[in-house]
Amino acid sequence: MKFSDILRTAIFALRGNWMRSALTSLGVIIGIAAVIVMVSVGQGTQAEIDKMVSGLGSQRLDISPGARRGPGGAVRASSASFFTLNEGDVDAIRNEIPEVQYVAGALRGNTQVIYAENNASTSWQGVQPDFFDINSWTIDEGESFDAQDYTGADKVVILGETVRRTLFGEDSGIGQTIRLGRVPFTVVGTLKPKGQGGFGQDQDEVVMVPLQTARRRLMGAMGLPAGAVMQISLTVANAKDLSYVQGEVEALLRQRHKISPGEEDDFNVRNISEIVATRTATTRLMSLLLGAVATISLIVGGIGIMNIMLVSVTERIREIGLRMAVGAGPSDVRRQFLAEAMLISLIGGALGIAIGIAGALLVGRFSDLPVALNGQVIGLAAGFSVATGLFFGYYPARKASQLDPIEALRSQ
Repeated sequence: MKFSDILRTAIFALRGNWMRSALTSLGVIIGIAAVIVMVSVGQGTQAEIDKMVSGLGSQRLDISPGARRGPGGAVRASSASFFTLNEGDVDAIRNEIPEVQYVAGALRGNTQVIYAENNASTSWQGVQPDFFDINSWTIDEGESFDAQDYTGADKVVILGETVRRTLFGEDSGIGQTIRLGRVPFTVVGTLKPKGQGGFGQDQDEVVMVPLQTARRRLMGAMGLPAGAVMQISLTVANAKDLSYVQGEVEALLRQRHKISPGEEDDFNVRNISEIVATRTATTRLMSLLLGAVATISLIVGGIGIMNIMLVSVTERIREIGLRMAVGAGPSDVRRQFLAEAMLISLIGGALGIAIGIAGALLVGRFSDLPVALNGQVIGLAAGFSVATGLFFGYYPARKASQLDPIEALRSQ
């Protein structure tokens, strides 16, 4: 038989009981649509994590204070126990670990920023020069702090885009005087906007002042230990050096803080790349689990095709016998039933792909889940539908081709 004859016969057979054929393809439709939607959500989440990584910096370490413990493991209650890092630690890291590219200490807090009748409640950062490079901040208008600003505790400020827009609208605000709390500051620059961060926060709702200015003008009442900082951040030029640098930093700080062997550190080192790697692995695992669940539903749909085709063989035994009696060979019968199974699978696959794409777009539009449609996934789903028809349709087709024509004609 010609391929066109086989295809025409298969279409005629499926049209003869179209409702059963439609219900049979439903399993394949649901399975492929589920694969596309779930994998698209998984890949969208992965892309979102990659975006967050680029914002955090995969070649970066953040060091924060830890509680200083006294004899017996009790936490000391003095103010020094909560500010265990200082500018001397920053200088030591810069001078003694050559693999470090940038390093900066910082102080931070919250305040009310006021200009004329406009005001905003925002966070401030007291920073050292390398802070801008570590956090990928660039100046949009005006200029950055100069050496005198850092050493002289000058009352100058750089505004994030959200704060600038709240205070000055369309004006840059350069040269204007604003108040942070009760202290007047001169605006010398504005930062290029970054937008929303990886954790949903507005990165542009911030103001920057020199570290010494923050210590003397904004935190004077807190009685900080001399030179104390709340955080030290650093980056390395080569990501391969990050683990080595982390070990060197920990050893250096233990030595500077006179921590004996066996005692707990009075600081915490956070390796961004390790956190990101853990989250990435977790997301990948969840994507695989979602894909596995969707694949199971596709296999169930394939089993449904096999079941219906076996029923069809049983119902059409006399038809098979007649075909063989007029000259059709076992291969012709096998190809006919295999073509029917393939048609059911292909039609179900096409509808499943269309529904899957529409479903993924709807999920991305009406929910907070990130979605990334991938042509390779859609192609894989199409290939899977073909494979389903071939795999689950072969056994019923083979069984039909092995029927004895005489016994088939005797069947009622």
